Amino acid sequence: MATVKILKLLRGIKTIPAILILLSLLPFTSILLFTIGSQKLLPNNQGANTNYMVLRRFQSYDELKNLLNREVAYPWFRFTATEFGLERKYMTIETASAGYSRTNIQVEGVDEADIVKTDGENIYLALGKRVLIIKAYPPEDARVSAEIQVDNMVSGLFINNGRLVIIFCRDVCYYAEISEDSSKREDKQIFIEPKISVLIRPETLILIYDVKNTEAPMLIRNVTLSGLYFNSRMIGDYVYVLASSPAVYIENYGVILPEIIDGERIIKVGPTSIYYSTAPDIYYAFTNIVAVNVQKPDEPISHETFLLGYASCIYVSLNNIYVAVPKYSESIPTTEVHRIRIEGGKIKYEASGAVPGFILNQFSMDEHSGYFRIATTKYYQVIRGLNDQETYQYQPSGNVYILDMNLAVVGEIEGLAPGEYIYSARFMGERCYLVTFKKVDPLFVISLEDPTNPKVLGKLKIPGYSNYLHPCDENYLIGIGKWTVEAEEGDFAWYQGLKISLFDVSDVECPKEVDSIIIGDRGTDSLVLHDHKALLFDRRLNLLAMPILVAEIDKTKHSNGVPPYTYGDYVWQGLYVFNITESSIILRGKITHIENPDDFLKSGYWFYSEYTIERALYIGDIIYTISSKMIKMNNLWSLAEINSVKLP
Repeated sequence: MATVKILKLLRGIKTIPAILILLSLLPFTSILLFTIGSQKLLPNNQGANTNYMVLRRFQSYDELKNLLNREVAYPWFRFTATEFGLERKYMTIETASAGYSRTNIQVEGVDEADIVKTDGENIYLALGKRVLIIKAYPPEDARVSAEIQVDNMVSGLFINNGRLVIIFCRDVCYYAEISEDSSKREDKQIFIEPKISVLIRPETLILIYDVKNTEAPMLIRNVTLSGLYFNSRMIGDYVYVLASSPAVYIENYGVILPEIIDGERIIKVGPTSIYYSTAPDIYYAFTNIVAVNVQKPDEPISHETFLLGYASCIYVSLNNIYVAVPKYSESIPTTEVHRIRIEGGKIKYEASGAVPGFILNQFSMDEHSGYFRIATTKYYQVIRGLNDQETYQYQPSGNVYILDMNLAVVGEIEGLAPGEYIYSARFMGERCYLVTFKKVDPLFVISLEDPTNPKVLGKLKIPGYSNYLHPCDENYLIGIGKWTVEAEEGDFAWYQGLKISLFDVSDVECPKEVDSIIIGDRGTDSLVLHDHKALLFDRRLNLLAMPILVAEIDKTKHSNGVPPYTYGDYVWQGLYVFNITESSIILRGKITHIENPDDFLKSGYWFYSEYTIERALYIGDIIYTISSKMIKMNNLWSLAEINSVKLP
């Protein structure tokens, strides 16, 4: 066997061989395999599992080692001790006023990390490997106050009473050189041993800065945890951060266990403190959860570690974190859900459950009045007869399950819109709104008033679909998605331009689309369709604003009519500002940062510009639009430009 020596520690994806890039992306690869495989191997309807097992803790190191050595599916997760150096090294990081808008979040009181935050006087902006602090209010005095450099691309920010939280990831890589005598292997004709081996270990950093003096931000806390940044929330003074890392077993050495570093204190996670699921999986990862007090840097952090599959997303209420994990066992696709209680910075695992199917995103989950609700897309089996032969096909359908706090299913609706996928979901109090789509957009209104007996109250079928649903108030709902036209051949529809709908759901049995607006042609897009934080909405101000990339078709190029699959050319990007009432959506105006055509870079179906507006917020009577190169300030009502700041 070859011998090695450790040469140096590398960081940064640019130096990593392609196969190792794949290693760091395995969580995403595995979920793709889930999706592909499920279309062929799914069984007939499976009821919800109402008595799902709870997570256990390992009783010993050998129990953990044996599980990983037996069941980890990816062979390159197993290494020999002589292939890699295991020395661990760490890097030291050197280091209002008027009413204002907040980040568009799912749960009131539960903040979500974003690339832009404001405290009503300053704007905190993540740009690549740096964070800019911009003195924003009053707009006439706007300027860049300070810049904080970090190691890698910033994943998200929080701002809390003079404390700035910066979250980012970095790869810790071990770089080993094979000794020359390794080339004397007898089987060298059939096995070419690489000269270099690298073991990647991602880690997530949480930096907390005192920014009461925005001219001189001061680092007051530095927390590092093993794993790739997964998600986070802030409740009160505590930031809860989740990171996930592949479970690696090295032959003749053992399991690489997670670590947490709080300043100079190193916390090694022991096997007997790790929770794990006994359900088999194709992929295992350690999911680390930490709670950090951002106001008291000396308060010890709380933490828990879970050995699960690939965690797809989370839902967080004021008192619970729900971690959703897609499972594929014995051809039954399910979503496993684990409830972790949080309170005052304390973290405690309490319950697990599972439901059939897979969820779309965080808005597919909700907690209300002691119940957890979840919407999934599940496949069901269809038997078709052809020439006296039976063929089996699998079709999707929508489902809603209600679980108690032990995560046992107490109520369900299955088989909504057979043959259609869930495109968006939103839980509002005792109702659930679902959008499914294949050729038209059925908006379902579902009553959850009786958790044991949920009912479909009404539905509305209209052209198009909504990728994102946003509550306007208890009787009105905003849908943002795409306009569609039915295909002449085939059981599907072609999506077209961006569509914004206003739904009146006061009559639950007969929901209505009271107004809608369609922008651009096929190819028109908005960040809101993929990231709800890009939406600026304020019901009190009747304000709806969102960045939109507009594509338009030159009809003079199509003398025989425009085929529905034709994409338009990109002609504009910026912020659309709407006035929204109970009966109408009215365009008030538009703001762009792209004034020079040379800045509007485009190629085929691809668009990029450093002047692309990604976020908007308001402070007082000023609306601020943010791109990578500029912050522009306009009057909130007239949209007249007041000032702008070019970003370094």
